[in-house]
Amino acid sequence: MKYLLLIFISVVIFLSCKKDKVGHVPTPYVLEIPSHFPDMIIPEDNPMTVEGVELGRKLFYEKKLSGDNTISCAACHAPENSFTDPNQFSVGIDGISGNRNSMALINLGWQNFFFWDGRSKTLEEQILGPVPNPIEMHQSWPDAVAKLNADMNYRNMFFNAFNEEGIDSIKVSKSIAQFLRTMISGSSKYDVMYKFENNLPLSSNEQVTLTSIIPEEWAGYDLFKSLNGADCFHCHNGPLMQVKKFSNNGLDLSFIDFGRGAITGNANDNGKFKVPSLRNIALTAPYMHDGRFTTLDQVIEHYSSGIQQSPTIDPLIEYAFQGGVQLDTQEKSLLKTFLLTLTDYNFINNPDFQDPN
Repeated sequence: MKYLLLIFISVVIFLSCKKDKVGHVPTPYVLEIPSHFPDMIIPEDNPMTVEGVELGRKLFYEKKLSGDNTISCAACHAPENSFTDPNQFSVGIDGISGNRNSMALINLGWQNFFFWDGRSKTLEEQILGPVPNPIEMHQSWPDAVAKLNADMNYRNMFFNAFNEEGIDSIKVSKSIAQFLRTMISGSSKYDVMYKFENNLPLSSNEQVTLTSIIPEEWAGYDLFKSLNGADCFHCHNGPLMQVKKFSNNGLDLSFIDFGRGAITGNANDNGKFKVPSLRNIALTAPYMHDGRFTTLDQVIEHYSSGIQQSPTIDPLIEYAFQGGVQLDTQEKSLLKTFLLTLTDYNFINNPDFQDPN
């Protein structure tokens, strides 16, 4: 009778645990979106959950996703560099360099296309690429999934995030996408300037920041927006500091990398690349799709006097015919002073975005 009682209790406990596991419901995650930002559209098939974000953060720093367990997503997207690579080109596990500069991971929840050439239409699709890429992490998804599946902690985390057994590449991409959507930058000095000029309410901390903004920063901002000044506003404006389009910004007369044109097959797209956000621009050197410029001064000089007028040049670069906007020394200094206001130290130091492993 004692043995039967023990068996009965064991069965009850087992069924109770199984029932609790099956009944787990992921906790909805509430995004903290800055008041001056537009709403973020979340895919219906990948709702934000606390468990999904936690899993995605762990996977973002997980080296098992690479073939030799040496690099993670964070290897090419370092927090201190606003989640980009300080090297001109990132190097994969086989020592092979890419041919484009790593893009900063910032405010991705508002993007409509990804990579410099826009070949991925969703964040989830973009995440699937680097793992099997032979010049990056160089590992098949089945092998990556097998490594994760061998770890009981990961099996439990995936179950908690998706309320079902099993790990696959789609769940990996969905959870990392959830984490990346939480990486919102909206607390730079520029944000206070933007809110103030648009008569939006300022918090007490923002009011303090407002008093610290110097005349040179305001002057640089005016120059940034001026059609007869630096004329940057056509491609970089608003809370996100970018316009969602592809542009040939006058880097070359002829193209080694066709950019968007290589994806569409349309010659009119040759030399066009995704317009990046200028947020945290001081932290994300080197610059341009090929990382050719190592300093902000070089970038400013390009738009001032280095524009190359090729057939697909962006028509909004109105002074291309004279090589650029021809800023003088003082104007270049003021423009750079403004660009530094886009640095958001709260973003790069946010503990929620750091390595949890």
